[in-house]
Amino acid sequence: MPEPDPKDSTGAARQTSGSLRGLSAELTARVPELLDATRSVGTGLELRATLERICATAAELAHARYAAIGVVEAPGEHLSDFVTYGVPDEVARAIGRIPDGHTGLLGALIEEGASIRLEDPEADPRFAGFPAGHPRMRTFLGVPIRVQGQIFGNLYVMEKHGGGAFGDDELHMLRVLATEAGIAVGHARTYEAARRREQWIDGSVAVTTALLSGGDADEALGVVAEQARRLADGVVGIVMLPAAAGGLEIVAVAGDRASASLGVIIPPQSPVVAALLRGEQVFLDDSATDTRLVTRLADGFGPHMLLPLRSGGRVLGALSVPRARGARPFTRAERTLAIHFAAQAALALKLAEAQRDRERLAVYEDRDRIARDLHDLVIQRLFATGIMLEGAQRRSSVPAVQAGIGRAVDELDVTIQEIRTAIFALQQEPAEAPSGLRTRVLREINMAGVPLGFMPAHRFLGPVDSLVGELAGKNLIAALREALSNTFRHARASRVEVTVDATAVLPDGRDAVRLTVADDGVGIPDGGRRSGLRNLARRAESLGGASRFGPGTGEGGGTQVIWEVPL
Repeated sequence: MPEPDPKDSTGAARQTSGSLRGLSAELTARVPELLDATRSVGTGLELRATLERICATAAELAHARYAAIGVVEAPGEHLSDFVTYGVPDEVARAIGRIPDGHTGLLGALIEEGASIRLEDPEADPRFAGFPAGHPRMRTFLGVPIRVQGQIFGNLYVMEKHGGGAFGDDELHMLRVLATEAGIAVGHARTYEAARRREQWIDGSVAVTTALLSGGDADEALGVVAEQARRLADGVVGIVMLPAAAGGLEIVAVAGDRASASLGVIIPPQSPVVAALLRGEQVFLDDSATDTRLVTRLADGFGPHMLLPLRSGGRVLGALSVPRARGARPFTRAERTLAIHFAAQAALALKLAEAQRDRERLAVYEDRDRIARDLHDLVIQRLFATGIMLEGAQRRSSVPAVQAGIGRAVDELDVTIQEIRTAIFALQQEPAEAPSGLRTRVLREINMAGVPLGFMPAHRFLGPVDSLVGELAGKNLIAALREALSNTFRHARASRVEVTVDATAVLPDGRDAVRLTVADDGVGIPDGGRRSGLRNLARRAESLGGASRFGPGTGEGGGTQVIWEVPL
């Protein structure tokens, strides 16, 4: 839409003055009413409120039962905003989608650029029919809306009170109102565009801060999804990352359907996924009917933006923001702002990834140091101690002492073997480790031992590797990582116990795997942050399970987190 020129107000006044010359006595008597109406149209800068005032004023001036105004973002585009007067909300919801502005009488107003006055709209060859649920309407009067000579909308009224046709007086009044409406809507659009740009910039700042803060990665991606949903007026906001087996995995969801889609993998065979992984944007007019979507996750959605998170020629993921069924489509300006937002989010995601790589490298270096110290110092001292005890055992003539020393030596041997196992795990790269769930759990426990300053105790119940499926296992590892992260950041614990039970049973009788992480720390303070616990709950609920927490193992309370999902 062109930027409004301040000189338009003067031109509009001249046009209004010229339009009033030679009017009938009846219409001349209504000039004060018309001037009051034009003044009211220009008050305020909120676009929606401006459109509603124009509709109500048009219906009042033309003595019509119904009125509507539709505007486009730029010439040739679909209607971006459409507001009605006199149509009940339940009827508007039943009608669903707004007109496109290209077909029927509304399209003719924009395409032809001339007023249309009809006693029976259905008899006109340009009439395209009423949509399902639309009330029957007789008599029609519509005029185009111009800004700086370009048509960018239409204003029309229907069903004159008393059943008569609209006359010349109503046509003159509506033309004058349309002129003033063009100026008012132009100013409102400019204000709305500036305000929306500011909101997208603020959203980009919030995303960058969240991704680079060094906090929980899932929580930061949730910020990306929530900001995108809020800024684009979407029903949900979704962040997807490349899956190991191909396709895109939903890793963060903001909105009412968070628990239903989290963790779902969209297969690489999807045309939309293929386009996103090539770095292409995808815009859909109606998600529920578009054949490019191969899953049923989009059922019930309408207009849909899917944007690649691309930085430096590499696609790091994708952002998905659908609107409700029947909602207005995304305008060109909204698409441009969203594309810039996705680029900023991708850059922040890349920087956060580099930051995590540096932190991971520091952890690996620390692990190597610990492994060397354990091997060169601790094991050697334990071995020397064992030799000393064996010598003392041979010199002792008391059977009880000999037996006690023998047990101590055996315990030292077991301890040495456990330390050697820990050294092997510390020196092992993730890619070299076996893929079993037990091994992955032990890897997470060993990695957590570095920031904790001690190694958490662990226990496995049941055939963990054979019973727990890949999806449940992957989410269990993520839940364990979240729980251990919360422990070493907040608990100030001296002991942590991890239990993975593949023989658990849910309250409804289903077989389940249960993860328990208990510590003897300070517990969860009243009013403290619970974002990590909410993440755990969302993961469990997405698989049909649950997560809860309670007192831990310490005298002061501590914390115990229980996370369980069906097998």
